[in-house]
Amino acid sequence: MDYTLHQLKIFYKISQVQSVTKAAEELFLTQPAVSIQLKKFQDQFSVPLFEVVGRQLYITDFGKEIALTAEKILNEVEAINYKTLTYKNQLAGRLKVSVVSTGKYVMPYFLSEFIYSNPGVDLVMDVTNKSRVIDSLEQNEVDFSLVSVVPDQLKADRVPLLKNKLYLVGSPQLKLEATEKKMGFLKKHPLIYREEGSATRNAMEEFILSKSISTYKKLELTSNEAVKQAVIAGLGYSIMPLIGLRNELKNHQLEIIPIKGLPITTQWNLIWMRSKNLSPVALAYLEFVRERKQNLVDEYFGWYENY
Repeated sequence: MDYTLHQLKIFYKISQVQSVTKAAEELFLTQPAVSIQLKKFQDQFSVPLFEVVGRQLYITDFGKEIALTAEKILNEVEAINYKTLTYKNQLAGRLKVSVVSTGKYVMPYFLSEFIYSNPGVDLVMDVTNKSRVIDSLEQNEVDFSLVSVVPDQLKADRVPLLKNKLYLVGSPQLKLEATEKKMGFLKKHPLIYREEGSATRNAMEEFILSKSISTYKKLELTSNEAVKQAVIAGLGYSIMPLIGLRNELKNHQLEIIPIKGLPITTQWNLIWMRSKNLSPVALAYLEFVRERKQNLVDEYFGWYENY
């Protein structure tokens, strides 16, 4: 057999995402290039690594075994590269972070300087829902997580990064009498919520309940981006994190509806398990965040602090 590390990497990625197209996107390669390497890799085995049913690719049991071996080989190669950099007195290793969906507007600004300053550090950032973020932290799959509300039962340490402000927003297209007392305009248009378990959803429900506000009806969407697009389209109103609305407010696609009791303010926190033995890379990043966070807030979030 004469397969290459490049082929192992491609097959391992395909086994993860179950798609040649998605693998090509994540590896920054063209789909034909990935297909060619997959065929060359398969040609070296007399047993099928995958099968295509309809238009869906499935990894066979044998293929899954090969993928596990490929993962071990690739990890060993990565370790060799990290050790080489370490002997050259360079910080080297992998930094793994999980981020709630709205946190994608926050976390990159607290990462870019550190990553560029340390070429030997690889970044893996998973943007997902709150439940998955907490699970990944508890299962020791990541070094750090970014959340706006830290569960009481979670034994975690934290570094506060930035305030999280939630406002009622709507599309100028609706042209409603937003000054009506007791938010009466919400009896005419839906209120759009995030999915159950979302910190934004919980904050929104608590506010509506505390104000005894009657609503026409509510809609539920499963991502912050989906909610934002629905509000822009005039489908209804929502209480949303300001952090993801900069361009839409600037371009007058959305407007903040002034309501007593808003904004709801929480805190974006970088958290890690108290019991975790942080790697040298994770410790270096933690030191970086503690030293640089205020400068980064001033540099990148001045617009946000003014609201």
